[in-house]
Amino acid sequence: MIPTPPIMTTTHEVLNQAHALENYNAYANNLPLQEAVKTQGAGWAQDWLIARGAEVGSAEWIEHGRLANVNIPQLRLFDRYGNRRDEVEFHPSWHECLGWLKRNGCDTGPWAEPKPGAHVARAAAYVMFAEIEDGSLCPTTMTYGAVPVLKHVPEIARDWMPKLLSRDYDKRFIPAAQKTGVLIGMGLTEKQGGSDVRANTTRAERMDDGSWRITGHKWFLSAPMCDAFLVTAQSPKGLSCFFVPRWTPDGRLNELRIQRFKDKLGDRSNAGTEMEFWGSQGWLVGEEGRGIPTVLEMGVYTRLDCAIGSTGIMRGALSQAMHHAGLRSAFGKLLRDQPLMMNTLADMALETEAATALSMRLARAFDAQEQGNDGAESLLRRILTPVAKFWICKRCPTLVAEAMEVHGGNGYVDEGPMPRLFRQSPLNSIWEGSGNVMCLDTLRAMGRSPKSVEVLAAEIAPALGKNRAFDAFAAKLKDGLANPQDIEMRGRELTQGIALAMQGALLLRHAPGFVAEAFCASRLTPNHWGTVFGTLPAATDFKALLDRAWPGQA
Repeated sequence: MIPTPPIMTTTHEVLNQAHALENYNAYANNLPLQEAVKTQGAGWAQDWLIARGAEVGSAEWIEHGRLANVNIPQLRLFDRYGNRRDEVEFHPSWHECLGWLKRNGCDTGPWAEPKPGAHVARAAAYVMFAEIEDGSLCPTTMTYGAVPVLKHVPEIARDWMPKLLSRDYDKRFIPAAQKTGVLIGMGLTEKQGGSDVRANTTRAERMDDGSWRITGHKWFLSAPMCDAFLVTAQSPKGLSCFFVPRWTPDGRLNELRIQRFKDKLGDRSNAGTEMEFWGSQGWLVGEEGRGIPTVLEMGVYTRLDCAIGSTGIMRGALSQAMHHAGLRSAFGKLLRDQPLMMNTLADMALETEAATALSMRLARAFDAQEQGNDGAESLLRRILTPVAKFWICKRCPTLVAEAMEVHGGNGYVDEGPMPRLFRQSPLNSIWEGSGNVMCLDTLRAMGRSPKSVEVLAAEIAPALGKNRAFDAFAAKLKDGLANPQDIEMRGRELTQGIALAMQGALLLRHAPGFVAEAFCASRLTPNHWGTVFGTLPAATDFKALLDRAWPGQA
């Protein structure tokens, strides 16, 4: 008799794994952001931001962010009859994301409801949304940057501004005149020029009715379903800026032809395209031949968003790392309680808080300008915008990579959020001017307005005398800025120095002492400056930094 084999039973238990981070409040759990919002003049928005933080941290909105990225846009060049369509279809979650951003004024809110602190409140909401979905921030930012340009063009502002300021997101692919809300994109970059838009070859020809005929191409044109675009083209008087709608005033599709999608590293939810203009109808924006100053006016706003967007990505990565380390055990205790992990997490928390302080201070400078304070705050905004964009965006990929490593192999798997954050992390440093362009712009700001260096010094001065390392660093920076020799070669060193000095000053003035002391000891003292996260001095109050970064385990 053949014996009956034993019945094999297996027990599969999932042990020592963190659950997904969801259903937490992205604002209430972010003490540095709350404090920066109050310090920079938007304390009135606290209740509104708490409500938005609960939405952003909910499982529902985290899932919308995931679905918008795994279901990438689809290009529909023709309709079923063969007519040219040049339409992009998006997943419903993409539309939900844009609906949230438009509804909460993340595009044009500071102009729709102007008040002191409006740009700071908007920046805080933007930071939180960047934790969960970044592709939809692209058309949001371009629309934000377009408003200060278009509001000075009466013939365009009359018809378009009410719909730009609307809180309605209207996804329909129809003429703007029939919509309740609109979004604006832009097309500047061409194959041969990159950041050097002076090399653009797209041409503009004036027509008898006062419009212009645009012919040429754009190598990068993101969010092609926007309702209109600000486009650069060569006119008889030189490079100029033009407003080019997707539909002409008589209801026809304008001659904008999508060539193909860009297969991008990240930003997968957003359609990046190569676009050709086949005699597209457009209207001049600004003075003919002065297209660069016009687009720079728009660019200063979009560069702010690069800084606050990277701050949000960093905060999202830190939140994921803190959550994981608080639930996962190794070698007999929680990761968060392991000394070396404590140092690493605290260092990342310090970097994220410094980015938050700098980006919110910059947003306040935008508020001041909108409120008519064009003096010191305007100069500070001019020099600090490229500085903040350069430094925060540079620090973002390194921090996100470190946060991914906290998770081990789980962090490298696309089922979780870390790979998406990592793929997104280099984008803001490239978009709207790469690192070297930002450093050159910083030097240009100092050269054209030497008083901006005085304004910068005045902003740093209240922190002097509070920390020896800071005082020494500020003195060295002052000498470096005053020395014209090889200044362009030292552009990165000086821009980095301004960023660190500003962050140190803000933390010394407004953050708890253990935060400011740790920052100065680790960032401003040469013998403590490490090349990786996790090199804070042993005297650092690690527990206080970690409790501040993640006050409640979600």
